[in-house]
Amino acid sequence: MPSDHLLELNNLSLAHGQPWARESIIHELRLSVPRQQMTVVVGPSGCGKSTLINLIAGFEKPDSGEVLLDGRPVKGPSHERMVIFQESALMPWLSVYENIIFGPKLRKERPLADIRQEALALLEQVGLSAFAQKYPRQLSGGMQRRAELARALINRPQLMLMDEPFRGLDAMSRELMQSFFLAFFEETHNTCLFVTSEIEEAILLADQLVILSNRPAHVRAVLSVDLPRPREIAILDTPQAYAYKRQALEILYEEALNNFRREGRPDDFLEAYTYQTQTCTSAE
Repeated sequence: MPSDHLLELNNLSLAHGQPWARESIIHELRLSVPRQQMTVVVGPSGCGKSTLINLIAGFEKPDSGEVLLDGRPVKGPSHERMVIFQESALMPWLSVYENIIFGPKLRKERPLADIRQEALALLEQVGLSAFAQKYPRQLSGGMQRRAELARALINRPQLMLMDEPFRGLDAMSRELMQSFFLAFFEETHNTCLFVTSEIEEAILLADQLVILSNRPAHVRAVLSVDLPRPREIAILDTPQAYAYKRQALEILYEEALNNFRREGRPDDFLEAYTYQTQTCTSAE
């Protein structure tokens, strides 16, 4: 019988740098990601969130500990774990349609006719049917994000990894993509690990909210976000959402302030002050 958790991170540790000057990035991090849920990771800037994505994706190997997907150790990159990055990774010399079919066509695991049919269905699902023959440079930022989502989904991954995918969008495009992705997840329930630096985005999306510590990162807290689905952005104005925001900001404030006390860096003090200000605003 399969476990309730698709992904298990067991005592992950990783350091970067030369042997005589190693800097610990992640230290004995433990986390379980439930199936068919949205797990969102937040943490202080520079704490190692993207490094964590790289470890799960198999782009990097931990110094110790293990990453298990469905009980099997992760040995390297695989289409079972698809990543959508902060910056567009669409191949600029291929059309949107060609980008989407590229992976399964290369692996030759399915008939080409089936791949093409699924690509057209996904283009319809993400609202890009009319742009199938366009090139990435001809799309807006939001359209590129949707194309990358379709390109990931055609590979039928067990786990979607999202590394701040809406970070580079303007405010309006970001809100539209949040609404689109939220509705898409609530329809498909693909297991997803989503990294963001935006607390409100995290609360809007998450079933499980994971808060990381300062570097070296470990799990500081795990909050179960018990807000009803389907959700809309207006849910962020409810008292329940404010309570989750306040709780998360208080933990992040403590982490930023502790780092300032330890290292005395002005940017850590500024980050702590920002978290405190946001917490006070949430309480009003």
